[in-house]
This record gives sequence, C-alpha cells and structure tokens, in this order.
Amino acid sequence: MQRKISAILFDMDGVLVDSEGFIFEAAKQMFAEHGVRVRSEEALAFVGTGEDNFLIGMGRLHGFEIDLARDKARTYQLYEELVRNEMPPMKGVTMFIRQCREYGLKLAVASSADRIKIGINLREAGMPAETFDAVVSGDEVKRKKPFPDIYLLAAKKLGVTAEECLVVEDAVSGVTAAKAAGTSCLALTTSFSADKLTEADHIVDSLEIGLDEVLAKFQPGTVH
Repeated sequence: MQRKISAILFDMDGVLVDSEGFIFEAAKQMFAEHGVRVRSEEALAFVGTGEDNFLIGMGRLHGFEIDLARDKARTYQLYEELVRNEMPPMKGVTMFIRQCREYGLKLAVASSADRIKIGINLREAGMPAETFDAVVSGDEVKRKKPFPDIYLLAAKKLGVTAEECLVVEDAVSGVTAAKAAGTSCLALTTSFSADKLTEADHIVDSLEIGLDEVLAKFQPGTVH
C-alpha cells in the first residue's frame, strides 16, 4: 500500500543548518582550555548523537573525563559567539519549507541536540521555532539516535503516525533512527557519502531538489 506523507520531520545539523564545524571548533576551544588537543576527524563517529555523547566521547578518546554541566555550558558559550551572523539556512531549505506549507504538510524539527543549541541555530538561520509545528530536542528523550524515540515523539506531537512521516536526515545514526521508528527517510549527502546512507529510502545532495520531486519519489502520482 502506498504511504501518504502528511508530515516532514527535519533533523537539524546538516539538514537545516551547517553547524558541525562550529560545534567542533567550540568543543576544540573548550578542550584546549583544559590542555586537551582534539582533532576534527575524531568527531565524525559522534555526528547526530547529541552533544552529551559528542563531548563525553571526545574527552574519553584523550583520557579526559569532562564535567558535563560545566564543560557543555562553556562549549555553548563559545558556540554562540562563533555562529553569530554566520549560519544561513542550508541550500534549498527556505524554499522547501515554504513548499511544505503550501502543500499543507505538518513540520517538526527532531534533533539530538540540546534545546539551547536548537534555539541558537534556528534564530541565526532566520527560522524561529514558530516556523515549525513542533520542535523536539535531545533533552526530551532518554535514548538518542540511533534509537527511534525522538522521531516517535515528534510524530506524536504532530498528531500523526510514524508511517505518515518523512524524515530528512544527513547522519547514519539518524537514518537508522528514522527507519527504526517506521518512517520513510530522505537522506542528504551533506555529512556522509551516499554509500554510508543506503538504509535510507532515497538519497539526494540537498533540498534544492524541491518538494514535488521528493513527493514523487515517495508518493508516485502525486500532483502538486
């Protein structure tokens, strides 16, 4: 039976905004303040898993046990300074969201990031929380991606079933979470190459593809 898509659930980092480089730089500066030197290639394993896992994991790679509350607060302080006036929406995002609204789709952000980071990112990208019908952060679920919890909660907040949702993801852990939740999944090659995202239902380079073409992939025969 052909699914009907009635809601789009967006991951944030790598989908709506390109923030991974900024959060790494902020973490790098925070670790440097403790005399710990981290490398950018070490961060890839933690993409999409939330800042707690990212900071704890990066610290442990270097034998450093962070004080999560203190060090995360400092990282966000540095992060907010770094991204000020430097974080436009990713290519195609503004157009895609407008098309979704015109089509009558419900929209949610579902990110493993903490709510403070989501707020900073959406503000700097000119997409306040009110742009979406729901915003779900990593603070709200005990199990982060690759577990399905965040996408199941987002669907619940929108009042739709997971089967009615299309998730837009860029990370391997996020694609796994989307499929475990029972949603359809569109993957963007903004953080990982296509060969790493094969669990997704469809893979594209960016949301510049437009809503019509996306729906045609998931709902053949759809006329907008």
